[in-house]
Amino acid sequence: MTRFIGMSPYHHGDLRRAVLDAAVAAVTEHGPAGISLRDLARRAGVSHAGPVHHFGDKAGVLTALAAEGFDLLADALAAESDRDFVEVGVAYVRFAIEHRAHFEVMFRPELHREDDAALTAARDRAGALLTSGAASVSEDAMAGVAAWSLMHGFANLWLTGALRAELQEDPDKAARAIARILFP
Repeated sequence: MTRFIGMSPYHHGDLRRAVLDAAVAAVTEHGPAGISLRDLARRAGVSHAGPVHHFGDKAGVLTALAAEGFDLLADALAAESDRDFVEVGVAYVRFAIEHRAHFEVMFRPELHREDDAALTAARDRAGALLTSGAASVSEDAMAGVAAWSLMHGFANLWLTGALRAELQEDPDKAARAIARILFP
């Protein structure tokens, strides 16, 4: 086992996962702009070279975090794809709340590498699920954009605490009511 001076021994077995978990914690605490590779290495209990070896730089970490987020979002949407499209919207909001760090990075292209193959594949998969869901309720191609805008905006308002208190009690119930306005 390798030891680093002044650090506990690395014992995670999966450095990539350890760094991504550290990134989730750091983004949750400080936002995406507030993370550094040194902090991620410290949190993961490895030398500064560990995250660099796997991700190259901060943009590499955030790219991997965004790709993971889109995969998680796609899984959440797929789990609801056989249900009413409104429930797909509720799943979107629930994902944003439960995976806030991922959500904060996913839609910020200035933070990651937009041309990354894993990111592109994950984003396309999530996008296809949203598009197919919207197509099930409307032939209008803009219906998907309208639904995404509504649920994405609601999720952001929820996360920032900008909603009236009564809407902050149950995100699923509130998201469902709002989505029903667009998709009765």
